[in-house]
Amino acid sequence: MDIEELRTFVEVADAGGVSPAARRLGVSKSMVSRRLARLEEGLGVQLLARTTRGAALTEAGATFRDYAARVCAEIDVARETILPSGDLRGRLRIAAPLSFGPTYFAAVLAEMARRHPRLQIHTSYSDRFVDLIAEGYDCAIRVGYLQESNLLARRVGPLYGKLVASPDYIKAHGAPETPDELLAHQALMQGTEAWQFVDGDKIVTIRPQGRFKADNGIALVAAATAGLGIAYLPDGLTNEFVISGALVPVMTRFPPPPAGIYVIRPPGQSPTRKIRVLTEMLIESLSE
Repeated sequence: MDIEELRTFVEVADAGGVSPAARRLGVSKSMVSRRLARLEEGLGVQLLARTTRGAALTEAGATFRDYAARVCAEIDVARETILPSGDLRGRLRIAAPLSFGPTYFAAVLAEMARRHPRLQIHTSYSDRFVDLIAEGYDCAIRVGYLQESNLLARRVGPLYGKLVASPDYIKAHGAPETPDELLAHQALMQGTEAWQFVDGDKIVTIRPQGRFKADNGIALVAAATAGLGIAYLPDGLTNEFVISGALVPVMTRFPPPPAGIYVIRPPGQSPTRKIRVLTEMLIESLSE
């Protein structure tokens, strides 16, 4: 039984079809189909039922998938164990935020690839919430406040932010002084999120309202500079605009609590050496 056949089966099972699995693996669809056929022939059972929408696990396939995934994970650990100290190889699939990723994390990933020429790094930059398990990512870099989940997280750095608005917006609508006053203003948000603020020794939570929403921090910066409302954004996205005067900090007596930057990975396994090295490099970079 070939390890690549097992790995291919796990990818097809998790991706829900041959085409998305082929994209994840970086091989042709015909190669994926051949590997699956050899695996099913060797086992003597059908693992996947092909449909017009993709591929669904049979009862035998659902049982075999977890065993196959554990075997692949153990092989990866074994390979890392016998590699020369510091040497990394194989593939590392990472999901990173589009707003922050290219500016703050891309250089770290490029340096990691330079240090480890046998390592393949595939990074997807998007501000949408990525399902690591369903979409086959090894880990993700996430910023902000973590939601409760079964994913494992390691904090690699702090993230500071503030409320900002344009001088034109403040001139037309005034600036809120307290969280309660903020409810009367137009908020620029990613969705329906709650905003938190520090009031002495307690945290105040409010749910602002607004007509302009975007799933990208840079788009919210553009909306704020255009005078559409008040935005709650990381300092890294707003510093240059505050320095130039295009944006002004507001409600500074009630700052948001510090958020964080995290490396997130699926549960159930110890972190691979690749993920440990990435985590250490991010901690070193962000501490500077």
